[in-house]
Amino acid sequence: MNILIIGGAGYIGSHVTGEFLDNGAKCTVFDNLSSGLRENIFKEAVFIHGDIHDYPALLETMTAGSFDAVVHLAASKAAGESMLNPEKYSHNNISGTVNILNAASAGGIKNIIFSSSAAVYGEPQYLPIDEKHPANPENYYGFTKLEIENMMKWYDKLKGMHYACLRYFNAAGYDIKGRIKGLEQNPANLIPIIMETAAGIRDEFMLFGDDYNTPDGTCIRDYIHVNDLATGHTLALDFIKKENKSVIVNLGSEKGSSVKEVLQTARDVTGRPIPSKITNRRPGDPAKLTASAAFAYKTLGWKAQYSDMKTLIKTSWEAYTNERRNI
Repeated sequence: MNILIIGGAGYIGSHVTGEFLDNGAKCTVFDNLSSGLRENIFKEAVFIHGDIHDYPALLETMTAGSFDAVVHLAASKAAGESMLNPEKYSHNNISGTVNILNAASAGGIKNIIFSSSAAVYGEPQYLPIDEKHPANPENYYGFTKLEIENMMKWYDKLKGMHYACLRYFNAAGYDIKGRIKGLEQNPANLIPIIMETAAGIRDEFMLFGDDYNTPDGTCIRDYIHVNDLATGHTLALDFIKKENKSVIVNLGSEKGSSVKEVLQTARDVTGRPIPSKITNRRPGDPAKLTASAAFAYKTLGWKAQYSDMKTLIKTSWEAYTNERRNI
């Protein structure tokens, strides 16, 4: 199997690359290193320093590579930022994906795995959220992910490009085997921000709202270990190749943790006080999001193995302490 992984130097992308390599695939990483890191590119993978907005370079890569599949992880992903800078998300997520789809079509690549998001659902009408839940994004990031899914449906219908849209819940943790050393740059997600506070990189952790309709007043999210996500990619590709059809599937742990619960676990695991301050809510943040992963188990045989909160925090803290040995 010959796989092109766009965004394979990033946080999730590097773990996905490792999983494909572990399964015997040949991998090429295509990344502009705007947020990815060279040190997270596996030496067994071919690396192409390229940008999805450089269509000629993308086209050359896709047409010359004889790839069996493309994994698309190249998108901006901060929900809060998307509400302030929709232009960036239109350009990177929507326009960039158009280039990827067109280049893949020109290269005759018939399989694509896309990192979508639970943000496509918006405020939940029921919990846990399954794939039949209405898609009504509350932030622009989620809107772009849903638009990409819709484009892929048309490319499947018109070009025979089968896809798996993997609707991630909240990716967290670091490689169970300790191979991924480089830390996320300018993280916008909860657990790495807490880790930065524990490590002294940030002075305090800002908690956005404690007046939600939840038991402790803070948002509840479904956190999924990045190794579990990576396994979902390999299983999804096996499925669409074997079944010769596309699929949209949730990848979540089916467990919810509040911000305060995550913070307390981090204090327990790290032994650090982790100063925090409560501030205003962010626009577009639903009170609670948890997944049903029953369809993933039924179709892909996938189930989260490492997504308990203690493991999520422990592997994250190990990555931070390995990278910054003086903390």
